[in-house]
Order: sequence, then structure tokens, then C-alpha cells
Amino acid sequence: MLRGTLIFLSGNRLARRIATRAPGARTMARRFVAGETLDDGMRVAAQLNGAGMKVTLDYLGESVSNREEATAAADMYVDMIDRIANQGLDANVSLKLTQMGQDMDAAFLRQNVGRVIERAREHDMFVRFDMESSSHTQPTIDFFRSLWNEGFRNIGIVLQSYMRRSEQDVRDANELGARVRLCKGAYREPDEVAFQEKRQVDENFVRLAGMLLENGNYPGIATHDEAMIDAATRFVQDHGIARDAFEFQMLYGVRRDVQQRLAEAGYTVRIYVPFGGAWYPYLMRRMAERPANMFFIVKAVLRESPLRFLVRRSDNGRQS
Repeated sequence: MLRGTLIFLSGNRLARRIATRAPGARTMARRFVAGETLDDGMRVAAQLNGAGMKVTLDYLGESVSNREEATAAADMYVDMIDRIANQGLDANVSLKLTQMGQDMDAAFLRQNVGRVIERAREHDMFVRFDMESSSHTQPTIDFFRSLWNEGFRNIGIVLQSYMRRSEQDVRDANELGARVRLCKGAYREPDEVAFQEKRQVDENFVRLAGMLLENGNYPGIATHDEAMIDAATRFVQDHGIARDAFEFQMLYGVRRDVQQRLAEAGYTVRIYVPFGGAWYPYLMRRMAERPANMFFIVKAVLRESPLRFLVRRSDNGRQS
């Protein structure tokens, strides 16, 4: 119930307006979002590179409904790609097609995304297309395949283990030779298209991860769930798969202890670093994915409120 409520709130305009105007809200978001500017994103990316981790930068935004905003988003990505290359960062970029005009006009979408992936190709840089809600799954895959057929090989997609169709999508991507980022999924979906029980989602994640690790093209195993991570590491050990044949991908600010542990163990770790003003829906979905994230944010709020003594009492109780 909690997860469903948080996912609902992520798309609720009134809740978004209230939350983004609340004192201290941006401070809370900084745990999971680098900041609101490209400078913020570049700064965090450089810090993570210094800690031995690769980065994917993402300019937050989705469901754009006007051309000016979509064009501005594409401009941001072109600038981002140039700055990553000029600063020599070990980073690539990830974007949402609805931010680029997917819900408006096919030719406009192609023009916007084309500018981004062409500039990325000039710099030998990879671009990931994020997966959004189920209504966009097939259009996103179709658009990806159209660009692949044009000869673009510096692009990849995201597939979600809670989607019932994903096993076939993984088979198709492997046959194509496309790079896939596998995650569990963070949108509210009906039973006919998505598994509803965590057990089912986890079992499918392990199955799809195995398919990608064995037959895929440098997959990204995107999870903070230690059971899923352990399953992946066992699979590569049992099948003699090299550690540089894939990477673990994790979100900025989530399970930093696990990120560091994997990097120290010799696995490639890539951190997804979002930035931008549209941080509210992203933050709500992160809380829906892992309730511990919500408790962290609640504690951050309490520390800035007259009830901060409750946090100190909780911390002291844990230390005793």
C-alpha cells in the first residue's frame, strides 16, 4: 500500500506543488539528486570518478508537453556531452524520451534525440534511453530499433523485471546485440502487464540477469537489493564470466556502503546521477522502491524541525 501511495503521489500535481514549496525540501532531495544545475551534476560526477566509480548523468524531466521545453532539454544534453568529454570524465548520459517530445510528434522526437546521439557519437559516448510507464514501453523499443537500424550503436535501453513482457524483450535485445540496463521498475502498473508481488519481480530479475550476463552485450545490472547482487555475483562466478563483461549500476545516494564494497571487490560500478529542477517525481519513486529511503528523509526533516530531539534520541539509542 505504501509503495502504491508514493508512486501515485509522484505524479500528483498538487502534491508536487506542496512538496517543492516546503521549507527544506531541496535539502532533503540532495541525498539523491546532485543539485539543480549541470555544474552540480559535473561536480558530483568528478567526485564519484575520484572514488573509482563510473557515472551516468541524467537531466531530470519527463512527460514534456511543449516544444520549447523539449528543445531546451536536448540542448542541455548536447552541452552535457561536450562538458563530459572536455573534462575527461568517465561518464555517459541517460535520457527519457517523453522529455524529448515522444508524446508530441515523431519527427520532432527524432530531431531532438538525433542531435544528442549524434553529438555523443562524435565523442564516442554512450546514451541510454530510460524506460518509463508501460504505455511507453513499445514506442520506446520501436524508436530505439529505428535508430539502431540507422546504424547508431552508441545507444541502449532499459528493461524492467516487473514487466511480464521483459523476458522476450531481453531475448530480442540479446539477438540484436544491444546494451540493456536491467532494473526492477518504479511505476504503478496494472496486473495484466506487470508482476505485483515482490517475489515474482525478484525471481524475474534473477532470470533476466542471467540471460543478459550469459548472452548479452555488456549489461548493466541495476539494483541495490543485496539478494539480487549476490545472485548476479554467484552467476558470473559459476559461469566463468569476467568482471569487466558487465557492470553494477546503482543510484546516487542509495546504499553507498554497497557501492563502495562492490568497487573495492573489483566490480565495475556505475552511479546514476540525476540533476535538475524536476526532482520531485524522481524522489518519490526512490522512496517507493525502498522504504528506508523515506525514513532517511523523514529524519532529515526532523533534524531541521522543533522535533529534532527525537532524532538525537534515536541515534543515541542505536549507539548504546
